[in-house]
Amino acid sequence: MARKQVRLKDVAEKAGVAVNTASTILNRRPNSWASKETEERVFKAAKELGYRPNRAAVALQAGRFNTIGLLVADLQNPYFTQFASLMGVVLEERGYDLVIENWRNDLEREKRLLGDFVHRDVDGVAAFLSDVNAHQDFLEHQGRLGFPIVVYAMPGAGSASVDMVIPNFEIGLRQAAVKLHELGHRKFVFLSARSEGQRVGMRPRLFRDAIAELDDGANVEVVSCGPSMEAAREVGLRILAEQDRPTAIVALNDFTAVGIMRSAKELGLAIPEDLSVVGIDGVPLGAQLAVALSTVMQPLEEMAVRTVEMMIARIEGGDDLPMQREEFPTSFVQRESIGKAMPRRA
Repeated sequence: MARKQVRLKDVAEKAGVAVNTASTILNRRPNSWASKETEERVFKAAKELGYRPNRAAVALQAGRFNTIGLLVADLQNPYFTQFASLMGVVLEERGYDLVIENWRNDLEREKRLLGDFVHRDVDGVAAFLSDVNAHQDFLEHQGRLGFPIVVYAMPGAGSASVDMVIPNFEIGLRQAAVKLHELGHRKFVFLSARSEGQRVGMRPRLFRDAIAELDDGANVEVVSCGPSMEAAREVGLRILAEQDRPTAIVALNDFTAVGIMRSAKELGLAIPEDLSVVGIDGVPLGAQLAVALSTVMQPLEEMAVRTVEMMIARIEGGDDLPMQREEFPTSFVQRESIGKAMPRRA
């Protein structure tokens, strides 16, 4: 026998209130005049009956879905899962749900999902994009339509028509460069892990410029690889097997830094005695590795909170709000994966 669907009317009758009162309380509308006791009675009745509101009906009545979309590059990368978790908690506190889409480091899929997401049952979209400038026309169009979008970008990125959260890596990478230079490192590799066709971005240049200011005789080679740990491992096996191998490697993110650490182990190299490794992002996993990973830390919790604030202000405040760009400085966290540059051993 099919289970009977519990209606709002059933909840109201059980709680002894009008249907409109039950609706106002269950949807947590700010115009509710009900007493605390009445609210508790309504929520208790809803729980006992197993009432679940019809989301489509609620959205139609309220004029929004109370749902935010999040578009990320790779859910295998703990940076994105950590950010999604933090953002989901903040949204839940504000009465919103989170829907996540993953473009899997595929630039064509990224473009398609971004275009599709704005037509889904969401009130706005937060997006990690491979290159904001590559989506300039689309973002400008959505800005003119008034659809709320928050993107994560580097300083100087285009599109004045959407709100932006901007991690600034200059400070953190400079701090990492200073520490590695103090430890005697002069030969570096910056591992630029990116999708095929994706722009390199500013991180390698920022690190190379910081090293050049400290020592114009030091060498920073930028080596490209795919965005996976396995791709980083394969490249690591090659560059670390060379006779004139680097003494320090800075990876584009913590995810691929783990691949480098694995390749060093397979070649019999000790970290940090034979090789220093630095990641970028500051994912919690890095601190729990057998050799804790030094990293350029992004303030993920602050970024997640600000993303939600920007999004909800745009949804609930209308189109006349000025566009916002907020930068978040990074910082270097030294852990066990870096040490003094030592004479190479065979």
